Amino acid sequence: MATITNTPSLRRTALAGLSWRVRVALLAIFAIGVATVYFTNLFLTERFTATTQQRAQLRLALYSGNLVSELQRNSIVPRLLASDPELIGALASSDFQQTSQRLLSFVDEIGAAGIILLDSNGRVVASTERARLGELHQNAPFFVDALRSDQTVFTGRTDDDSGIDFAYSRRVTNNQMNLGVVVVEADLAKFQTAWGGVADAVIVTESSGKIILATEQNWLGVSEEEALALRSAPSAIERALQATQGWGAVPADAYLQGRAVMRQELRVPFQGWRMTLYTTYVGVRQRVNAALALVIMGFAIVFAFAFYQLSRQTLTRALVFQKESEDLRQLNSRLQREIAERQKIEKNLEVAEQTLAQSSKLAALGEMSAAVSHELNQPLAAMKTYLAGAKLLLDRKRPDEALASFQRIDDLIGRMGAITRQLKSYARKGGEDFVPIDVRTAIAGAIDIMEPQLKTRRIKLTTTQPSDPVMVMGDQLRLEQVIVNLLRNALDATNSEGVPEIEILLVAGETATLSVRDNGEGIKDLDALFEPFFTTKNPGDGVGLGLAISSGIVNDMGGRLTARNAETQGAVFEVQLPTLSNDLQ
Repeated sequence: MATITNTPSLRRTALAGLSWRVRVALLAIFAIGVATVYFTNLFLTERFTATTQQRAQLRLALYSGNLVSELQRNSIVPRLLASDPELIGALASSDFQQTSQRLLSFVDEIGAAGIILLDSNGRVVASTERARLGELHQNAPFFVDALRSDQTVFTGRTDDDSGIDFAYSRRVTNNQMNLGVVVVEADLAKFQTAWGGVADAVIVTESSGKIILATEQNWLGVSEEEALALRSAPSAIERALQATQGWGAVPADAYLQGRAVMRQELRVPFQGWRMTLYTTYVGVRQRVNAALALVIMGFAIVFAFAFYQLSRQTLTRALVFQKESEDLRQLNSRLQREIAERQKIEKNLEVAEQTLAQSSKLAALGEMSAAVSHELNQPLAAMKTYLAGAKLLLDRKRPDEALASFQRIDDLIGRMGAITRQLKSYARKGGEDFVPIDVRTAIAGAIDIMEPQLKTRRIKLTTTQPSDPVMVMGDQLRLEQVIVNLLRNALDATNSEGVPEIEILLVAGETATLSVRDNGEGIKDLDALFEPFFTTKNPGDGVGLGLAISSGIVNDMGGRLTARNAETQGAVFEVQLPTLSNDLQ
């Protein structure tokens, strides 16, 4: 009887204990769920916001590229039209009957917004829009600035009533006399419509901060702050409500139409312009909410399953805990062994790194020695030739001419000293010592160094270069090294030719292009040509560093060195360097 009486009491005690443990477990699962949802919201909001920002940056890069491409495409047209014989003849004879029709044919080809031709008084004498004929723009910036400049002039949006927003203009001259101005309008307004169909808002500001392009027409002509003030939230209460609606979002960069937006800015590589994109957080919030819904649903399932499992497995949990504790001890032991092994591997790796560093130093020392040997061979060969000539002149009792040879030897010794100083810093990049130099002077210096070998081989050397200076930013000695290496390669390539020929051609424009062509056998392996220690010469004739060093020198000066086979015979090496404008010379 005592046993029967105590059984219900024990069962009630067990059920009570089980109920208490279940409540604690459910409370813990609920707390974990709330924390997980909270931190998941923060993580996903930050991640999706970063993704949206990256996409906005990509759109900005695309918009900027399209804008610059349109500007560059239209910038070439005025130069071509200013030299058109028919337009010049029309301005000179004041006969404009066919001029407007010719301008219309140009518009169809180039896709510009419009073209107008003004005479020297600023009157529109020909236009792709008939309504503009006869207009006077003698005070318009695109007319006044073009007459004052020898280059193509760009004019952005101004406060005058000329009806032209963006245009390139250039004066038309004949025999140094101003005949008029040709104006090509750039159609940039089409981008505003395209941007408005994809992004929330896009603006382009000039260097002074004034908006010149925008998806909102009432923003044009004002600053960015003034534009945002026109469409911002009307009160602080509404801003607080908007921030509450974007729960968990990162702080807004700005408010547009009462909505929190992120702001992305990009510099447009044209006259200090900047492009700004505003993107709302609506897409971010939707994606975060969708992910949070899945997380909450998952925790709801876990909560229900845990309630079911805890109600059945309370009495056996101790055994599970014991097994898990044993697993943890074993895992801890394995981790300790792995830590010890990893420490041993790290020590071995440190020793290997020290060995590799020492090997790298030795390799760099060997490469530097080879480079010094290669660069000094040419001056040494020239010194040998001059010494032989000086000896012969002294034997013939011509000491004055021998002194000139000794002076050249002294110049070569100074050059060798400069070469060794530069090769010590061969691995260091930078142009802090660059000054404006004339490429023609470097060509003359290189030919002077190579003169003995050119005469010995009886090379037919042809040099073609402009009469005006061709100025670039660089180091004259290093540029002479490049030209000497190219001439030396040309000499080697024409060894088997009965009549060896070398041609040097210098062309100046936006870039200075120096070409060295020979009539040798050409280049068989163009891919490996500029790799260090690659050479097609016999052992002892060269180490294969000349072109590698030359390519590095040209790259340091902001240019590039290329090679190709000529269409008829031989090889052509081209050095392209950016020229200096008249203001920087």
